[in-house]
Amino acid sequence: MISNLRMKGITLVMLGAMLWGISGTVAQFLFQQNGFTPEWLVVVRLLASGILLLFLGLIKKDKGIKEIWKNKKDRTNLISFSILGMLGVQYTYFAAIKHGNAATATILQYLSPVIITCYMAFRCKRLPKLNEVFAIGLAMIGVFFIITKGDIHSLSISELALFWGLASAFASALYTLQPIELLKKYSSTTIVGWGMLIGGIAFSFINPPWKFSGVVSIYSIVGVVFVVVFGTLIAFQCYLESLKYILPTEASTLGSVEPLSAAFLSVIWLKDPFGFMDFLGMTCIIVTIIILSYVKKGNKDEISENSLLDTKL
Repeated sequence: MISNLRMKGITLVMLGAMLWGISGTVAQFLFQQNGFTPEWLVVVRLLASGILLLFLGLIKKDKGIKEIWKNKKDRTNLISFSILGMLGVQYTYFAAIKHGNAATATILQYLSPVIITCYMAFRCKRLPKLNEVFAIGLAMIGVFFIITKGDIHSLSISELALFWGLASAFASALYTLQPIELLKKYSSTTIVGWGMLIGGIAFSFINPPWKFSGVVSIYSIVGVVFVVVFGTLIAFQCYLESLKYILPTEASTLGSVEPLSAAFLSVIWLKDPFGFMDFLGMTCIIVTIIILSYVKKGNKDEISENSLLDTKL
């Protein structure tokens, strides 16, 4: 029988994952039906969410928010993570949604654990284990079904959607690996909060938040608020709170609800086509995540359990 506390953890992580998935579909609605640009939504999301997270950290008296700036190496690592990791993963993900749809973008981004597994095997100078090889092969099969619908002679998604989706997976892998040393000293609220704010400030020089195009309506305003508040702040807090009651590997597995929620809402709300091959491809990649989650559990020395692998912001 599942205890009340464990059920609370399961509920929280699944709620956070669903909010992330829904957030991607809302972003698709803003891009494709309201003329918003990924550049504007990225800069606004980063700035607003960064400020909110840091404010939340100050309320909780997180000393790391100030302490992180006192060490030169930590400052450098934080700025590097903010621009390459945080900004990189945000922009590539939203660009993939713009040129494709939320379901495909989310599923392709979920290839990041495969990239991390290959990188860690290379860094540790070892061959991938049998279950890792199986998981990687399964992920490749899943991508094949998603981008071709089983027809090797054509792509079922645009080349730009494929490019930005795969770029998002690599950016997500970088986002996961880059801040590991910082996370040994500071909370994820500190790292993600500053990462978002600095990334937003940096991107403001390319696309200022006042450089806006799109249809302003009650629906688009609610959409932006949802992406910033529910799809970022509340989802992030649900995930962190869930780790008090369940293991990170379990959170990673349950987080697979994200592509399911994105796909379901895309089909029901935005009427995106999602056939048997799409479902088969998504299933392959979700099974890959489950396998690699438990591979990671047995290799704690390779990737810290406190990494941001599952913090899909």
